[in-house]
Amino acid sequence: MASKALFAGLYVDVFTRLGGGACSAQELAAQCGVPVNRLRILLHALLAIGLVTLDDEQFSNAPAANLFLSKHSKYDFGDYLRYQIDQQMYGRLEQLNNAMDGDLDKDAIASYAHWMLDPDAAALYSESQHAGSLGPGLTLARTVDLGNATSLLDVGGGTGAMTIQLCEANPDLHSTIIDFPNVAEIGWRFVTDAGLVDRVRYIPGDAISAAWPSEQDVILMSYLFSGVPGDSIPGLIQRSFDFMAPAGTYLIHDFMVNQDGTGPELAALWQLQHMAFTPDATPVSAGWLRAQLTAVGFEDIEVSEMIPGMTRLVQARKPAGS
Repeated sequence: MASKALFAGLYVDVFTRLGGGACSAQELAAQCGVPVNRLRILLHALLAIGLVTLDDEQFSNAPAANLFLSKHSKYDFGDYLRYQIDQQMYGRLEQLNNAMDGDLDKDAIASYAHWMLDPDAAALYSESQHAGSLGPGLTLARTVDLGNATSLLDVGGGTGAMTIQLCEANPDLHSTIIDFPNVAEIGWRFVTDAGLVDRVRYIPGDAISAAWPSEQDVILMSYLFSGVPGDSIPGLIQRSFDFMAPAGTYLIHDFMVNQDGTGPELAALWQLQHMAFTPDATPVSAGWLRAQLTAVGFEDIEVSEMIPGMTRLVQARKPAGS
């Protein structure tokens, strides 16, 4: 119920409208075009879950809502929640019982691939995901030292949010992004807007089966392992080792639970959400990845937190003599 309260607030633009200043329920109802009784009930729910505040009958955004849910803020990622999470992901949770029983039909399991084949669904998913990935991309660019790298392979890189941030932070870096054709078309617009058309190219296709360029200084996989069958992950790690230049860097960013499964809460819930349409997913942890990376031959494996309580970054290096 709290999630749907958030989505409804985004749907009628409560947070953007309050980003322009405090107002009464009556005034806000007129701006939103919603009957005041309905809006007041929604505002009470948003107040209860800490997304708005109330002072002398004037409603305002809570600090976090003002920073992340209002289009007046440069940190706004409301579209990610409004479109991808509400309209695409949330409803898929109804499939969890079928996922547990193992009787999901093929369309349900292949829903992600189907979204990417449909231009409208691909646009909805990809444009909202771009909004949600810019922040982590900036964190990644500040965390890793790629000063000596000239080539990056962004596997399943979507609309290029991570690539754009890394290229902006590393002027000598050139990137190849692999993702579905409809996603690549959308991503090219973001790449163009960023002024990186001379340094970024797309290979349209399924990231798991498409051809990869070799001798890459850096290979990045962000939010990939949580959304693919678990038995495909060892092959992706081996392939990354094979297509990486000696002394190259491997970056894995994803929802990761603790080795013993005791959290973090948001990472565990996100993995459950992905299982609703990827029933053969595996519980990814940094410890499990460390073992997989070591078995292939990677060295200097480091783990750090990216989005607090939600995602982690695993860095590994291919030996210089390999």
